[in-house]
Amino acid sequence: TKTVSKCYVQVTGMTCASCVANIERNLRREDGIHSILVALMAGKAEVRYNPAVIHPSAIAELIRELGFGATVMENCGEGDGILELVVRGMACASCVHKIESTLMKTNGVLYCSVALATNKAHIKYDPEIIGPRDVIQVVKDLGFTTSLVKKDRSASHLDHKQEIRQWKRSFVVSLVFCIPVMGLMIYMMVMDSQLSDAHAHYNMSSEEMEALHSSMVLEYQLLPGLSVMNFLSFLLCVPVQMFGGWHFYIQAYKAVKHKTANMDVLIVLATTIAFVYSLVILLVAMAEKAKVNPVTFFDTPPMLFVFISLGRWLEHVAKGKTSEALARLISLQATEATIVTLGPDNVLLSEEQVDVELVQRGDIVKVIPGGKFPVDGHVIEGHSMVDESLITGEAMPVTKKPGNTVIAGSINQNGSLLISATHVGADTTLSQIVKLVEEAQTSKAPIQQFADKLSGYFVPCIVAVSVVTLFAWIIIGFVDFEIVEKYFLGYNKSISAAEVIIRFAFQASITVLCIACPCSLGLA
Repeated sequence: TKTVSKCYVQVTGMTCASCVANIERNLRREDGIHSILVALMAGKAEVRYNPAVIHPSAIAELIRELGFGATVMENCGEGDGILELVVRGMACASCVHKIESTLMKTNGVLYCSVALATNKAHIKYDPEIIGPRDVIQVVKDLGFTTSLVKKDRSASHLDHKQEIRQWKRSFVVSLVFCIPVMGLMIYMMVMDSQLSDAHAHYNMSSEEMEALHSSMVLEYQLLPGLSVMNFLSFLLCVPVQMFGGWHFYIQAYKAVKHKTANMDVLIVLATTIAFVYSLVILLVAMAEKAKVNPVTFFDTPPMLFVFISLGRWLEHVAKGKTSEALARLISLQATEATIVTLGPDNVLLSEEQVDVELVQRGDIVKVIPGGKFPVDGHVIEGHSMVDESLITGEAMPVTKKPGNTVIAGSINQNGSLLISATHVGADTTLSQIVKLVEEAQTSKAPIQQFADKLSGYFVPCIVAVSVVTLFAWIIIGFVDFEIVEKYFLGYNKSISAAEVIIRFAFQASITVLCIACPCSLGLA
């Protein structure tokens, strides 16, 4: 008996089925290679070789000479098949033991565990030696009924409808309240610039200026210290903070709980501080019955939430599009296969319908006209035209005769074919495409990871900077009060210098937080 080892080689640069055929044909000729199987989508070759004659590195070298990139894959555990079964009729722990011990003795079964409570069996096997049908047969021979765990073929986990709805709602809420806030802001700006023009033109004293200023509609004080502008902004800001920012708060809370700082933390930090600070300033102004209306940041949260939730909504819509395509792909998979037993001279002895998951490598599968190919394989007998447009996009049917390869999911048209299965289950071209698209969906774009990583450092930095600002201004204020006086306009002359300094310092540090947090990184 010659020893046969198996290795996997990662092959890059294959573009179509002829590349696959080229590699297979050339390597089969080499000494010491028993068989080779190349999967185009997965980009890997499974080679069975005689270790006395040839080494995996030499095999990779042979593939490289054909003009492809090839590296030997170290972890060869990928060849193991995994089977999930529902086993009925188990009464006690001894049944479990009976099944487990019998399966473990079976040649080709690598691992087996049976759970009595859930009636499930989890089995790992080597598809070279044994297949799922044999395993099921062993369990049936022990006197239990068994069936496959039904896989959910509908791509429900790829459904982004709920997220799309949620972000759309978030966006609409923020937008509805953001537009009036922006309107108020623009109106104020225009008025301010007109006023300063007037100031320059007529050389008014600052007292007259303030009189003019407070005569503006929006600056009119409903209560001492509470202007119409600030009151309206506050009213518009509350719902946005509550409903528009709801999801952000949840995500941010989770992030902080795990001691990380992501984008959501930034957004929440900025908006909450802007909101709370503005509210406190207003209340203080009302308590002091201030003449000059305080500067508030109520416009920050709605505008931020509008931009961010718009971005998130668009992102989920895009993901949803990909997922729809994926769901369609998954629906192309056949659910059943007709397995036939051949006698000498390819005489049909028997045929049975089985689940696609139960087809093993090397099985002979019969595909009738109009049927879907359940697995990848090559034709043994029969001639037919096959519609492979799902993979190639080619509208014209392709002629298939013995020796040609067929792809799972493509549709047989006019002749009946017998095919020998080469790739089954998760190894078929279709499953590989689905897997690739799924991976692309779940993985973040590198730039996105980078942004998240940056915001991890960015948040603490900004917080630190604003704290520094706070202390710096307090120190400056106590050293030289005039500087503060110069920049802190319209403060109440009746309050103590210390309070003025501290209030100004807080205003400066909060401004740093409000302005630095959301902007560039957040919106990007």
